[in-house]
Amino acid sequence: MANDAKNIRFAPNGAIYVAPGATTPPTELGDGATPPTGFKALGYVDEGGVTLTPAIETQPVNAWQSASPVLYTVTSASFSIKATLQETNQVTTELFWGAEWLEVMSNDPTPVGTGVFRLDLSSTPDLRELSIVVDWNQNAIRSRCVIPRAMISDRGAIQLSRTENGKFELTIEALDSAGGLGFVLTNDDIVTEVA
Repeated sequence: MANDAKNIRFAPNGAIYVAPGATTPPTELGDGATPPTGFKALGYVDEGGVTLTPAIETQPVNAWQSASPVLYTVTSASFSIKATLQETNQVTTELFWGAEWLEVMSNDPTPVGTGVFRLDLSSTPDLRELSIVVDWNQNAIRSRCVIPRAMISDRGAIQLSRTENGKFELTIEALDSAGGLGFVLTNDDIVTEVA
């Protein structure tokens, strides 16, 4: 195969969408601009973009008759998504803190909302299941990664600064979903033959 610069891909644009874990995942590629049904957009991501990491850990099978392994077996498989969200909104803050905002009510005989909201951080947090969709495109070439079942496995620190906006760094790990971790859709012409 000859070198072909037209096969070099970038991801200059994209979006991350999230929904509760029981949400039916999309099976269509989408238009690259509209959230899938039941999903909410997480907004701007920092300039580092989104990191998708499929990983497989293996173990060698050694045999008496060979100095080299004769086979490898899979000991674990994982798929993670890492991104640093830049928008401070209800969806991103609830994801980051792992809790929901609730309005503080007045202590009057008839409680009334005060316009102040509180987010309680539990000492035994509830790990919530999510569905995640990551869209990216380069001109008309669109791709979509769908993770039907996932959980947040790691959160970065929030830096409060006079000169830099607040950011919410999240690592999201795929969970088993009927024997799969997720799937990728694309209209890219790199695929020419279907086996």
